[in-house]
Amino acid sequence: MRIEGRTQFEDQQSQTVRPLRKLRRGPAEHLRDALAALAQHHATFVRHSERAWASITFTGARHSVELFFDGADAVAAGEEFVACLPDHEFTIRGQIVAEANVTSVDHTLLPAPRMEVSVEVLMLDDK
Repeated sequence: MRIEGRTQFEDQQSQTVRPLRKLRRGPAEHLRDALAALAQHHATFVRHSERAWASITFTGARHSVELFFDGADAVAAGEEFVACLPDHEFTIRGQIVAEANVTSVDHTLLPAPRMEVSVEVLMLDDK
């Protein structure tokens, strides 16, 4: 079929294909990236919840995260993660990490080494 001197197939081929836009990543995704790097990418994220937090002068969110470290190497990385988290200097654009605490740690040795870690992170908007 001809449409204004071109076939229907040619017309479809000449349309400009727009590249997909990147999905906007928020503070929660950046926090998970930072925690994964601190865990030397040995952690599996099991749960991440976020709830709004505010004071008279600041706004932000409190994040609760559960991570699993499976295997001997991962457990070693997890132990280092637990030791380093409270003093770690996070660099998350537009955010200040005011507090980062380990709230629980559970080790299991059998049938294979496993470590479950729960953390709470208070992130404030840096505006």
